[in-house]
Amino acid sequence: MKYLRHPAILLLLCWMNTAAFAVESPLKPIDGQPLAPEFSLPGTNGRMYRLADYRGKPLILNFWATWCPSCLAEMPSLQRAHDALARDGIPVIAINVGEDAEMVVEFVQQMPVQFPLPLDQNSAIARSYPLIGLPTTFVIDAEGRLVFSATGTQVWDDPALLAQIRALKQ
Repeated sequence: MKYLRHPAILLLLCWMNTAAFAVESPLKPIDGQPLAPEFSLPGTNGRMYRLADYRGKPLILNFWATWCPSCLAEMPSLQRAHDALARDGIPVIAINVGEDAEMVVEFVQQMPVQFPLPLDQNSAIARSYPLIGLPTTFVIDAEGRLVFSATGTQVWDDPALLAQIRALKQ
C-alpha cells in the first residue's frame, strides 16, 4: 500500500470513491472477518486512543482527511450516527490520515464533531488496514473482527444501516 504515502494518489482515490460508490449498498461483508489491526494514536486533546479499549462492543472506525471532499461530506452523518448509537454503547472513531493536530483542530472549529479524531500522522495505521482510498470505514464487532467495510461517502444515520450495526451488539 505504498500509494497511501502520496497525497495526489489519495486525492484521486478520494474522488474515485465519491464517483463510484456513492449509490451502492454501503456495508460490504469482509471475507474471513480478520482481527482489526491494533492502534494506539493520540487525539488532538492529548488523549491516547487504543483499539483494545473498545473491545466488547461494536465500533465504527472511519479513515479520513481534511483535504478529501468525500470525507468532509460524510462527517455530518457520522456525527448523527454517533448521536444515535451512543445510547446503545456503540462508538464512532474517525482516524485522520497524514495530517497534524493543527489541521484537525481547525477542521473541528468549522465542523464540530463529538466523537474521537485520533491522528495517524505518518499513515502507518492506515497502511495496516485494507483501505481502498478515503474515506473508508470499517465496522468492527465486539471481538475485534473486521465485519463490514464501506468506501466513499455514506449516509451513516440511515435507519437500515444503523440496524445492521446494532445487530452486532446482540
